Amino acid sequence: MAILDDINRAIRVLRYRVSEHAGEEMKADNLREAQLLTAGFDGEVIEDYPGAYPCPACLVLVHLAAGDPVHVVWAFERQSGYAVMVTAYRPDPKRWSADFRKRVKP
Repeated sequence: MAILDDINRAIRVLRYRVSEHAGEEMKADNLREAQLLTAGFDGEVIEDYPGAYPCPACLVLVHLAAGDPVHVVWAFERQSGYAVMVTAYRPDPKRWSADFRKRVKP
């Protein structure tokens, strides 16, 4: 997807930031920024939010080195060229399909 290409290009040149919320969620789930940045290059967009405010965003499924799935919401500010990590978390298996790509209806 084009937005993931834009996000990865921004990350490569260190034009990204981590939101306060993402930092809190990463801490709660024992995730490190470096893990998510490197895993993001092999990530897969599983939900696209082109109309998100204030800028387009997407939900990316990444797998850590140990194979653990993680969801990361990235936004891309086209005007500034910055990627923004909105949140990152270990998905709840009760709320997602076995491959963590589809939401399960309650």
